[in-house]
Amino acid sequence: MKWKVETLPDYRIAYMRRIGPYGPANTQVMEKLKKWAREENLLHHSTVLLAIPQDNPGITPPESCRFDACIVIPPDIQLDGSISVAEQPGGNYIINEVNHTAEHIQQAYSEIPLSLQSNGYQMDNKPIVERYIGDMNENPFCEICVPIKE
Repeated sequence: MKWKVETLPDYRIAYMRRIGPYGPANTQVMEKLKKWAREENLLHHSTVLLAIPQDNPGITPPESCRFDACIVIPPDIQLDGSISVAEQPGGNYIINEVNHTAEHIQQAYSEIPLSLQSNGYQMDNKPIVERYIGDMNENPFCEICVPIKE
């Protein structure tokens, strides 16, 4: 697995949450977020989108798993309350660039524990973040960002 260590900043995000089994339905909430972002003129070539599975499906029942589709927004932007806003904490992450296909993303997730262990890292108690720069339709890659302890 090809990776690099990066310190991510704290992000201010606007997000839409879906509760239920992880899978293809997560794409629908991301598309809904992108539609909203286009209408708000927030979706640009340099936009940062985040997909955040909040729960470990090995521990949490599938019907209770939370998935957040997010867009990084400037600190000064005012939103109308039709979308949730939060802070996504930064920190040290191992960044893995992978092809944006279900198969490649699944493979990367399955390799994370062994990769961390073999490189002397320990996962921090924060969710893994999938980061997309610009429109996912234009960029065939995503970055799986794994939080690590210092």
